[in-house]
Amino acid sequence: MNIPAPYLLYLGAATDPLSIKTSRGVADWRRELCVGQRRLPGCDLTLGLDDLSYSEAVARGAKTMILGEANAGGVLSEVSAREVVAALDSGLNVASGLHQRLAQHPDIRAAAQRTGQLLFDVREPPADLPIGNGRPRPGRRLLTVGTDCSVGKMYTSLALERELRRQGRLADFRATGQTGILIAGSGVPIDAVVADFIAGAAEWLSPARSDGGWDIIEGQGSLFHPSYAGVSLGLLHGSQPNALVMCHEPTRTHMRGLPGRALPSLKECLLANLEAAQVTQPEVVAVGVALNTSKLDEASARGLCEQVEHELNLPCEDPIAMGASKIVRRLLECFPDGTAAGAGMFSRCRIGTAARAR
Repeated sequence: MNIPAPYLLYLGAATDPLSIKTSRGVADWRRELCVGQRRLPGCDLTLGLDDLSYSEAVARGAKTMILGEANAGGVLSEVSAREVVAALDSGLNVASGLHQRLAQHPDIRAAAQRTGQLLFDVREPPADLPIGNGRPRPGRRLLTVGTDCSVGKMYTSLALERELRRQGRLADFRATGQTGILIAGSGVPIDAVVADFIAGAAEWLSPARSDGGWDIIEGQGSLFHPSYAGVSLGLLHGSQPNALVMCHEPTRTHMRGLPGRALPSLKECLLANLEAAQVTQPEVVAVGVALNTSKLDEASARGLCEQVEHELNLPCEDPIAMGASKIVRRLLECFPDGTAAGAGMFSRCRIGTAARAR
């Protein structure tokens, strides 16, 4: 998907930090492509970019407004629809990660036809995706999984790709969500795929690989989230991951969007994901825990990581605040030559996951 850059990032009137995760992800990982942000009255969030009108953004060279808000169901509000029309009339293309397609809105469709500007619906899956078959395929694949939605699976995946490349290893981030696709320029919006084809979409996204490199597949949802567990399970089966990294936000008091629904423990969640992954990859192992410690002070964050390491016998770190070197070290110990390590090392990898987590 070739979306013209630079970008103006639209935040709307958002007040929930998680509701602008699309804009924030692009700003964090592709900041050099961002000229500013567009905020409406009432928005008290910021990406640290200049606040610009549409005409100001065009004057600074912006080519596309990224509709970077997210809500339950991915619905386009009438306020945002009017803003999209204003952006088009100002000479900007518009890209959206919402489930509702831009061209389905009559005013937006008319504005695009009138101005000749382009509409990009990032959540449009590729055509003719196959049904998953579960047949073993060559390659090394790591999948990030989580205790809940929006706990850092995409950030962790990108950080692991960056650390592997820093060490001279071949690694490619495989995006499965709208923000990741905007960052990577390609991928599959897995939550927009018809359920029967989710596993097949994951197989298509990370095909057989023989160059010794790693596909780092962005996880979605959580096996324990009643709303989104189906997407998580399909990814586990289709990815056939050799390795899992568990992602968690330790200050979360309940499942996102479900007050009163408690999060699973790390041990419980780890075991469930390993068991599900074994359906198509019997030798899967966990290689680390990634904590989102952005709401903790440094001492508390490091203390919690040490506690998790002791409990699970797995490296634990915040891949953004602390780096991902410990998790990558374990990954390369378990898979030094593109396959599993020798019997002794591989046994230790497995003991460091399921056996110790029980």
